[in-house]
Amino acid sequence: MVEAYIYDTVRSPRGKGKKGSLNELSAVTLSAKILKELRERNGLNTEEIEDVIWGNVTQVGEQGGCLARSAVIAANYSESTPGLSINRFCASGLEAVNLATNQVKGSAGNAYVAGGVEMMSRVPMGSDGAAIAVDPTLAMNSYFVPQGISADILATKYGFSRDDVDAFAVESQKRATAARKSGYFRKSIAPIKDQNNLTILDEDEYIRPETTMQSLGGLEPSFKNMGEVMPGFDAVALLKYPEFEKINHVHHAGNSSGIVDGAAAVLIGNKEFGLKNELEPRARIVATSKIGTDPTIMLTGPLPATEKVLKLSGMSIKDIDLFEVNEAFASVPLSFMEHFGVEHERLNVNGGAIAMGHPLGATGAMLVGTALDELERTGKSTALTTLCVASGMGASTIIEKV
Repeated sequence: MVEAYIYDTVRSPRGKGKKGSLNELSAVTLSAKILKELRERNGLNTEEIEDVIWGNVTQVGEQGGCLARSAVIAANYSESTPGLSINRFCASGLEAVNLATNQVKGSAGNAYVAGGVEMMSRVPMGSDGAAIAVDPTLAMNSYFVPQGISADILATKYGFSRDDVDAFAVESQKRATAARKSGYFRKSIAPIKDQNNLTILDEDEYIRPETTMQSLGGLEPSFKNMGEVMPGFDAVALLKYPEFEKINHVHHAGNSSGIVDGAAAVLIGNKEFGLKNELEPRARIVATSKIGTDPTIMLTGPLPATEKVLKLSGMSIKDIDLFEVNEAFASVPLSFMEHFGVEHERLNVNGGAIAMGHPLGATGAMLVGTALDELERTGKSTALTTLCVASGMGASTIIEKV
């Protein structure tokens, strides 16, 4: 099989949701800026790009109508370059990378651009509707609960206390603050400019360096009322998991992923593409995986997805130098570390979505870039990126630095 390589990664800074610096831009505009930056950095002849595969979760309004193709046109790519919008919820950006990878490996084209976007300040999460949440015949049979309740179920299952999840969140803030200050993200970040060519954002703006255990301790659990007030979702969860006496509500805004805006792109191609365009590959994509899991607890997907990708690659957890496990909620990476016996020193070493935010359709592609930059910075070899996914799914990718 043909090998697939990462030639470059580019992302926007993450802008705060609602009143953040990127709020004035539409998803198409921000996507086009990142696609242009990728083209200019690498001198791309976009006629050679087989497809632009773009993750985008809330596909409605200005984020609807095959946003990928709209972004391709707005970025002045070749007319022959198509666009494909995909939605695997929180893993959409990573799934775009994985689809492009496997197209290259299957000889269906020499080069792809993969990534995604989400303007959460302009197109509210959930505004596109979801059958699993609103169709009673589906919701009842699947024991549907909102994702925050699922995070608290996960914490209950693994016995994580409020102090455990808050301590993880504080550490995420510390790591992201230190990484931003040290310039670890600058290699991939493209400063975003307005129509007057003035920079409106050049670094992640959601990070809260002042976060402490004391400040988090003052926050009320976000999902306690919807869980406990009758007819609450806890009752639904306990029907599914009668082994639990009660659901321990420990998550809140400070130990969950932030609502932000952002976009990211990854240039993926085979060896022939690199040689023809005089581009040096930065990493080889070793293996990819996706899997379905229990739709009620919903957030356990990184565990079987990682087991699957390790099996496909013939590797063990000890062969991986760095892990990027999306911090949708603190209980997700905590459960990953406990399940696999992974030390925190190898996981999310520059912080994660609790500190920097989670622009749904873009995050997976962002994490691939973050992992690759850190491999190059530290001289390490392999990294694994994985995300939990709404409705009970997971996705994982292993890369190896060239």
